[in-house]
Amino acid sequence: MSALWVSSLLVLIPVLAALLTLGLRRTPHLAARVASGAAIVSVVVGIIGMAVAPTRNQRTAQPSDTFHVGDLEMPLALGSGPTTAAVAAIVALVAAVVLVFTQWYLDDDDRLAQFAATVSLFTAAMMLVVHARDLVLTLIGWEVMGWCSYLLIGHWSRKESARRAAYKSFIVTRVADIGFVLGIVGLSAGAGSTGLDAVVSHWTGEGGAVPEPWTRSVLLALVVIGVLGKSAQFPFQDWLPDAMEGPTPASALIHAATMVAAGTVVLAQLFPVLVLADGARWLLGIAVAMTMVGAAALALGQSDLKRLLAWSTVSQVAIMLSALATATEAIGPDPGLFHLWSHAIFKSLLFLTIGWLSVVAGSTLAMALRGSGHVHQLALVAWLFGLLALAGAPFVVGGLSKEHVIVTAYEGAIGSGGPGVVVLAALLVTVVLTAAYATRAYLVVAAPDGERSVSTRSHAVGDETAAHELDETAVLEEQHDHSGMPSAPVLASLALLTVLTVVGGLVMLTGLFNLHRASMWWMLLTALLIGIGAGVVWLARGYGDPRNAFVRTVRQRTLADNGFGFDTAYRRLVAGPVLWLARIVEFLDREVVDGYVRGAAASAGIAGWLTDRGHRREAPSAGVGLVALGLIVAAGTAVLTWR
Repeated sequence: MSALWVSSLLVLIPVLAALLTLGLRRTPHLAARVASGAAIVSVVVGIIGMAVAPTRNQRTAQPSDTFHVGDLEMPLALGSGPTTAAVAAIVALVAAVVLVFTQWYLDDDDRLAQFAATVSLFTAAMMLVVHARDLVLTLIGWEVMGWCSYLLIGHWSRKESARRAAYKSFIVTRVADIGFVLGIVGLSAGAGSTGLDAVVSHWTGEGGAVPEPWTRSVLLALVVIGVLGKSAQFPFQDWLPDAMEGPTPASALIHAATMVAAGTVVLAQLFPVLVLADGARWLLGIAVAMTMVGAAALALGQSDLKRLLAWSTVSQVAIMLSALATATEAIGPDPGLFHLWSHAIFKSLLFLTIGWLSVVAGSTLAMALRGSGHVHQLALVAWLFGLLALAGAPFVVGGLSKEHVIVTAYEGAIGSGGPGVVVLAALLVTVVLTAAYATRAYLVVAAPDGERSVSTRSHAVGDETAAHELDETAVLEEQHDHSGMPSAPVLASLALLTVLTVVGGLVMLTGLFNLHRASMWWMLLTALLIGIGAGVVWLARGYGDPRNAFVRTVRQRTLADNGFGFDTAYRRLVAGPVLWLARIVEFLDREVVDGYVRGAAASAGIAGWLTDRGHRREAPSAGVGLVALGLIVAAGTAVLTWR
């Protein structure tokens, strides 16, 4: 099987699975099994793709007819490369594991088939972004992912909080996408083609033309704005924690390997242009530096462990993007893509594990999950190794990829220009904070059996994200008929992800990622920083939940849970003024514009009445008076309209 066939199949299989699954929605369990089966087939195809991937200097592109829209060429081609093959394979694996988990987790959900179909379509959109060699295809996959995320986050649409979270994610990402679309259009128009190779060639000056540096920076900055929105980076970061209102399988898919990571893929494809656009790199570097530190601090203060993982995703995606903001041309984008690859493994493992534990505990609140890891040995082991990878411990997959990102930032810092110094400092602070909240998450779940504080209910209540949702009414609305023990396929999937978390870094030996040698000195320094973060939290374990040692007052806890109040700021600074302007426009339309229309209509009515009276031979004096009155009204209306 050629690499071109692999690219096409990895896009086509989940599309067909989505259509077939939706067609079988009246038999939801069969539909979910079909979706899972197709996803497993995609994993096999993805592994084959890694085996037949072209060499680093030989990227394939799907031959296709070039369409023309005026003077603009649209090749609409798919392509593959070694890094592309690795990313596609891990996306396929995460999607398959999520669908297997979904069959158990949403076993009694009346919209199981629709959920599985949406997951399949979501996967197809991400595959399209990964394999696209045309910016039109990239844009299609980008927007389809946004739509699917809205459906997945709002899957439990009977809950007002889920509906609001879905609306919020859709609106925030759509606003940022204005920049993305404008940037893509500008890049394509300048190159005279939507083909990725033609765009890169034109804007790097390889095609002979010398592009204006400021134009290149502005267009790349617009693309970066779209990426910041989709990846939940500052100032768009607040939508992603709210997305926890969706079912845990949706969270695992969105947070691990698809939507929030798509921006890393797009910027990696445009990296030869990005590396020359200093303004765009500074915008990206400052945004991710602020995001990774702020999100890590918020993760430490969360009362809900699922939201802790959400904020950790925001921080980890910032780490991926920081590699692209600081990488030199010689290093390239692969360190960021390698962290995407490793993050997909350990973050999907963590989300699915906490989904399992929430079924046992009845909530994802830390106070309910305390000691829940003892429900099964695999749960505790999976949670431990997932958090070790998240913290960047040496030699596990997350540690290896984070080391390459830090070395990349260091090389950028000692080079000329770019935000390398700022990003490197933020990375080192983030290492300490990440180790701290990862240690806290482990201590909560691994608390001794005698300290468990789980609900006495034997049924899961869905994914609770606030203490008031433990109310019995909410419980009854979100009950699931589970015994608390996953099916054998789910246990096998979690075991596979756990193994990959430990040994997944061996992918470096395949040559699929073009990685420079890591530094032993940086590894020792980051290990020391991890030890500091973990040690401080370990000393605070006497507080029950170590968070209580750092977030002491109710006001501080509320502020942390509310994301430093960004949601309130959105409403007051953005939503409020927009609604105020909308009300003004509506008043002017109703009272002014419609007033003229109503006046003209009244004049016509009066004139018709006068004509009718005249036709019936009313007294001349009365008729003349009525005509005069009508003329006066009509003249007055005309004057008002003219003014």
